[in-house]
Amino acid sequence: MDPKTTLAALRDSCAEHLGADLADRVVSLARPGFSLTEAAPGQAAGHSRFGGKAMLEPGTPWPVCEDLPLSLLAVLDTDALAPWLGDLLPPGTGLLNFFHLDKESEQSDPTAWKVAAGFGPEGPEVGRVVAARSTHAVETDPPARSSVFAPVPWAAEPGFALPDTWDEAWDTLGLGYGGSDYEAVEAFKHAIRTEWSPQGVLSCEDMAFGRPVFPTGSSSAMLNGDDSNRYHHLLQLSGRHEWYIDGEGGWMHWSIPTEALRAGDFSQAIPTPDHW
Repeated sequence: MDPKTTLAALRDSCAEHLGADLADRVVSLARPGFSLTEAAPGQAAGHSRFGGKAMLEPGTPWPVCEDLPLSLLAVLDTDALAPWLGDLLPPGTGLLNFFHLDKESEQSDPTAWKVAAGFGPEGPEVGRVVAARSTHAVETDPPARSSVFAPVPWAAEPGFALPDTWDEAWDTLGLGYGGSDYEAVEAFKHAIRTEWSPQGVLSCEDMAFGRPVFPTGSSSAMLNGDDSNRYHHLLQLSGRHEWYIDGEGGWMHWSIPTEALRAGDFSQAIPTPDHW
């Protein structure tokens, strides 16, 4: 189905539990995204994948933290994803390369822990998102001391993501506390976590865009007193890969101010590991 039809089906599914008016308010929080799974041959979403080599434009410097090269974790091919995202991204955004300082895997450089200690897990220096135009990008060999993970091409199943149970986005509905609408939404949140999933809602571990399963994708903003609802989710990686980054669960998110995303300024992307 196309985004408009899928969103209408999601609204109808929610209305069965919430009524039409409250369902409209809840569905207003849904954001388009993609469930990422290992692709069968010929089914990959363009160049989207976990691991492998970076896809950079010639002359683009490899990102570093102090003097230690970051490691590529993933590539998202937004040209393949753009039809589902509407006007969220500037035309021609191309490929997004997600880098982070590897200090946990068996490949990590012995100095990585010392380098990372000076910045913290959510310091922008330890993670980077680098865009590359698809028509110019080439596979780029990593420098020495950068970890290289086996590539896993991704298939991307589109859908919509609702906020996680404890996400601050629910507060924007203005339900108050204890009223009938509040209780109805609380029961709805419990139901979709334990019993059923509304039609069109993403349920996955690795996710592009949408909303994070654990609501830490903007925790750097929250720690600084910023409004996390001003941020948009870029990528979620679960803790089941060959790398492991901070947090008790080993999950990883990147988020970005929505204004920066619409402007194509990925230098403002924030790496955010989960903390339970």
